[in-house]
Amino acid sequence: MKTNSVTLIVALLVAASLHPVMASQAGDTTIVIVGNTAGVTPFISHVTLNASDTSVLKSIQFTIVPKAGSVTRPISGSYSRGYLIGRGFLQPGSGDISLPVYGLYSGVNNTVTLTYFFNDGSSEQATTSITTASFTHPCGLDNPTVLQPRTNDTTLSYDYMLVTGSCTGNFAPVIVDTDGALRWVSPTGFSHLPSAFFDNAIYQTSRLGLYRVELDGAFTQVRNYGDIGALFLDHNIDYGKFGLILDVDTQHQYESVFIEVDGAGNVLKRWDMADIISNAMIAGGDDPSQFVFPAPTDWFHRNAAAYNRADDSVLFSSRENFVICLDYQTNAIKWILGDTTKKWHQFPSLAKYALTVPTAGLAPIGQHSVSITHDQGLLLMDNGSNSTLHQPPGLNRLYASPRKYRLDLNAMTATEVWNHDRGQTVQSPFCSSVYEDAPQNYVIDYAIIGLQGLNAFAQLLGLDATGKTIFHYQYPTRLCDTAYNTKPLHLERTSFPTVGPQALNLSTRGVVGPGVNALIGGFIVSGSDLKTVVLRALGPTLAQTGLLGTLTDPVMTLYNASGIAIETNDNWETGPHASQIAADGLAPPDPAESAIRATLAPAAYTAVVTGKDATPGVGLVEVYDLSPSSNSKLANISTRGRVGSGDQVLISGFILGDVRTSTVVLRVLGPTLASLGIDDPLTDPILTVYDSNGTILAGNDNWQDDPNAVDIDQNGLAPADGAESAVILSLPAGAYTTLAFGANGATGVGLVEVFSLQ
Repeated sequence: MKTNSVTLIVALLVAASLHPVMASQAGDTTIVIVGNTAGVTPFISHVTLNASDTSVLKSIQFTIVPKAGSVTRPISGSYSRGYLIGRGFLQPGSGDISLPVYGLYSGVNNTVTLTYFFNDGSSEQATTSITTASFTHPCGLDNPTVLQPRTNDTTLSYDYMLVTGSCTGNFAPVIVDTDGALRWVSPTGFSHLPSAFFDNAIYQTSRLGLYRVELDGAFTQVRNYGDIGALFLDHNIDYGKFGLILDVDTQHQYESVFIEVDGAGNVLKRWDMADIISNAMIAGGDDPSQFVFPAPTDWFHRNAAAYNRADDSVLFSSRENFVICLDYQTNAIKWILGDTTKKWHQFPSLAKYALTVPTAGLAPIGQHSVSITHDQGLLLMDNGSNSTLHQPPGLNRLYASPRKYRLDLNAMTATEVWNHDRGQTVQSPFCSSVYEDAPQNYVIDYAIIGLQGLNAFAQLLGLDATGKTIFHYQYPTRLCDTAYNTKPLHLERTSFPTVGPQALNLSTRGVVGPGVNALIGGFIVSGSDLKTVVLRALGPTLAQTGLLGTLTDPVMTLYNASGIAIETNDNWETGPHASQIAADGLAPPDPAESAIRATLAPAAYTAVVTGKDATPGVGLVEVYDLSPSSNSKLANISTRGRVGSGDQVLISGFILGDVRTSTVVLRVLGPTLASLGIDDPLTDPILTVYDSNGTILAGNDNWQDDPNAVDIDQNGLAPADGAESAVILSLPAGAYTTLAFGANGATGVGLVEVFSLQ
């Protein structure tokens, strides 16, 4: 029963509409494909269009048809009319449009589908062919040795990878698909390591400069950091709290300074590890001059960073020593994880922060690519190399392995819960990376295997959630030049302008009855801009899935924070915004169902769903965010309803979009509702979270039993009653479902909540 329910809610969430409405703007507008012009690399082209009327255009989407035999999702980009005008690609007066298409296959005739979307909800498609020149990558990234070809299933969550390197022939970084095909190369001509995908562009460094490289090939210098004392930008570009974390060398400190910058290059925060660690050592009674050294001594050797929104901390990887975690606001040391036989552990001022690794696991040595996983675990590549400067140097392992740890900061332990050591046969002593995309979907980069010379090679492999190897490719390398660091990348749903990580939709199915048993959806609009939403209440549509006892005629009322009704709707076609709802593609399938479209100021709102004439039944309430690009978000979305058993449990789905990850807290409350005057609250709720494939990601009965309970509490979201449930997760864009039910089959009124941490 639960599996069927999860499948139902996910299907309802991802379906935009069962009855698309064709309007006249598509039919009345003529758009002619004039031709195409080669871009700055063979992977980019500009399709020239001419439209009879560009004022009615909402957006244009391109989709590149994958090559024969490929199972990857196609590269697709969608440009809003405003974005095209702002970039100079659309000339409103003339009707001329130059549409950038990126991610083409080189040396072949590409088939590209164009979809034109109009303001009235209508659309039209056209197809064109683009023949591209051949391309040979100087480091062989276009021609891998295939150790295992991409499997023909679709279990892997990602299809593209950003491969960072310092290839001597330039063209770095690159984008490779999981078929092993090269799909994009940087046109900058730089051969420096650091790069990242941010705000739908590649950010790349060259010595002191930070550059923004558009996917269409245009690039500009964002900032030169010589004015803040920087001598060089090295290693990684990682995601921070607000922007990007850069690794900086200065005149006074080598390999131990980090800065966080925004998309415009402005410095937001600086971490000088020499000062931070020296201050901690002095406070603990130790002499920092025995451990911390000025330039040019490489005492720290930083190589990666990661921000953890769950507890507002930032992690830094010191290859020489450890992984160190700091409070983002105060820079206070929270914990240290590393080999305790190294020199750092001889100082009591540092040793007191050490996490203990239970005997079944191994502490990381010479690690790279620290990150936080979906379930708040610590993921990194353990290269196995000991210190090159400090004495004692610590242990040395002759193999590399990605490792994941579950952290318990109350017990100060780091339990190793996953690794992929390949029989301890792969020696990759430096560089390298591992990252998680969707839960348990990994991309692993062994940057250098073998001798550090002409006979060395790099390997890329992908694992799905079952642990199955989906692809495995090998490339020649010298040092870490070819593939220093590789991150999973999503190019199948790119939107311009960028839609940031946020909650876009909540949909909850439950029993609708009178009074307190009504289905109540609440949400908070945060930020400064107005937010346009569509709310829907479905009933008859659920019967089409075979569900019994569905609501035959739902009625919905939207209230503001003062309890004043803004709008009530019985049958959606009679509402004042019916035509706009249809144009949005969100028309309910049945005319008896309800829908409201509203533009709302930042505040709290509530949608109450009942049955007409108090007729009960199973119903679905939904809220859709139609203005995700505005300076406002759905910060908290929740649903209160009666929790039954079987098909009458409370099932909530939510959609997160669009790029990177969102950190969310999910709660199910029951006993707390009694203090609000709710009769018959659910006495002991249980929460389970599923992904779009129906795989369980997390859940608990009592929230304090969750391994990340301390983070839930720190964010001020701890349930008031110990019997209530809560989890904190860092999730990529996608559709998710929560199941709320009572322990031992208990029933009652429950509240399901989704909080997006800002």
